[in-house]
Amino acid sequence: MAGQGNPPGALAQDFVRFAVEAGVLRFGEFKTKAGRMSPYFFNAGLFDDGAKLGRLAQFYAQALLASGVEFDMVFGPAYKGIPLAATVAVELARQGRNVPFAYNRKEAKDHGEGGTLVGAPLRGRVLIIDDVMSAGTAARESIALIRAAGATPYAMAIALDRQEMATENGQDVPYSAVQYVRSQLGLQVCAIATLADLLLYLSERGSADMAAHHERVLAYRQRYGVEQE
Repeated sequence: MAGQGNPPGALAQDFVRFAVEAGVLRFGEFKTKAGRMSPYFFNAGLFDDGAKLGRLAQFYAQALLASGVEFDMVFGPAYKGIPLAATVAVELARQGRNVPFAYNRKEAKDHGEGGTLVGAPLRGRVLIIDDVMSAGTAARESIALIRAAGATPYAMAIALDRQEMATENGQDVPYSAVQYVRSQLGLQVCAIATLADLLLYLSERGSADMAAHHERVLAYRQRYGVEQE
């Protein structure tokens, strides 16, 4: 559905394949911020050269254009969101959609132009670009900054929707961070791929290793997954 973050399935599968081959999406045993032991880990910080970052920006831009999400400019929350939003803005311009770009510092400057915001003035409908969303904390911080500047926080773009229960005060809740941002904060969310896309990718690989990964990821989803919209 347009605006709800569901790009065509082929794009999502291409992205999962790219993330696995780039070593950004890894399998094993990883502790999440919620204290869960996850059988997979997505580390966008490992998109660490020009070719990988440029390809990542292409995926973001293609997913956004396919989703129908409307926005007037892009915003990158410090720190991971800064290179993501910058490269996505470049790629959107390359694809004929030139929009302003801004980001924030975590520490305000006391010289020059001062303040915590850098780049174009925050105006109109703002798209926040980040890698993944675990608790919605970064989204809330960005929303507050954008509103304080007189603009409208309108949508978020992320690379991977883990589709798992968020936590509040150390307790699991029956909705994901993405669902919280949509329903409680009122933002549209566009994800390049989801946990369901990862499971489909693993199920179609055919190797014993991938079958084992699929079994573990599926068990994790059955334990921590949320009901999908």
